Amino acid sequence: MISLANVAVADAETTRLLLTSFAVFAAAKLMAELFEWLHQPGVVGEIVAGVVIGPSVLGWVNPDQFLSALAELGVIFLLFTVGLEIKPAQIFRVGGAALLVAAGGVAAPFIAGWAIMLWWNHSSVEAIFVGASMVATSVGITARVLASLGLMNERASQIILAAAVIDDILGLLVLAAVSGVAKGGVHYAELAGTAALAFGFTIFVAVVGTRAMRRVGPRLAHLRQIRGEFAFALILVFGLSLLATWAGVAAIVGAFLAGMVLAEHFEGSDVHQLAQGVTELVVPFFLVQIGLYLDIRVFQSLRTFGLALLITAAAILTKLAGCGLGAWSLGFRDALRVGMGMAPRGEVGMVVAQIGLTMGVIPSDAYAVVVFMAIATTLVAPPLLRLLFPGARPAETGASM
Repeated sequence: MISLANVAVADAETTRLLLTSFAVFAAAKLMAELFEWLHQPGVVGEIVAGVVIGPSVLGWVNPDQFLSALAELGVIFLLFTVGLEIKPAQIFRVGGAALLVAAGGVAAPFIAGWAIMLWWNHSSVEAIFVGASMVATSVGITARVLASLGLMNERASQIILAAAVIDDILGLLVLAAVSGVAKGGVHYAELAGTAALAFGFTIFVAVVGTRAMRRVGPRLAHLRQIRGEFAFALILVFGLSLLATWAGVAAIVGAFLAGMVLAEHFEGSDVHQLAQGVTELVVPFFLVQIGLYLDIRVFQSLRTFGLALLITAAAILTKLAGCGLGAWSLGFRDALRVGMGMAPRGEVGMVVAQIGLTMGVIPSDAYAVVVFMAIATTLVAPPLLRLLFPGARPAETGASM
């Protein structure tokens, strides 16, 4: 027999989840419209919406597992739809430049963050964790802006996306090394194995997966008649996202590769439109959650606030310099675009800081500095990218992104 008390608890939980979903989605879309009206990227408005309704201001919504799950789905579908617009040949053509961009974009921020924290009288372990949090790019933010402006076919955009995939793997290795230092030692054999598996998975899917799809694709033509294309695409995106996590890289890399593998086969099909519809539903949860983590109360200390501003400035300038130098062969303007496109840290930096906080090797003020840096770089990059692409116009699909 079903207990009335259990039913009441279940109803209360359902109501809470629905109310949270309503508050997040409505706030995100309203703020996005406001920012678009002000001729600013809607993505910035959605992040600001998280700050406003989060613990720092109104306190209506707090980060929890439910929002984290929706946010993860949001960034997975965002990178999947980006991958659908990129053909593998386009990525391979910029592979050399992307590798240089990623390497410069990892080394420069890490060294700068480590040096600043030591100069600010923090311990060496705290310094390397903050440096590690400045390494990896949150490609989801940049991809959202570039797609909304219809710039996915620009050479600079393709270098950004390819470099971000490499950046994610390099960032993983830095995090593994830093965690090893915090625990008392680095296991080089394990680190080399992780590197080989991560790079091997990415290259295998990009090369072999694309060729396999060319052969299998024509045999799936009947799926068009039974509306099974999108179901097949979903199976592939979830499957490759899962395999990516097993290979030691972020799930979004698998999602991006899934889209790229399907880009040629599903060109001109309804899959793009259906994926865009799902993306419009779940991506706001990803963007709002970034804003939810900003607690402005910790910056009542001028010392902490000053350090946060310094780390944020270093995070932007080192990506501009490190990544821009790697893309210098494209010319100054495109090098600047690539550097700024790699600047957002988003959720990636916060994940690294969260690991350090959980391990007990960084204090709460250092964690707050990293969160501030991650959100500030995410807020600054979109409007600057729009300025760096003066001729860009919102794409027909996703103009309100």
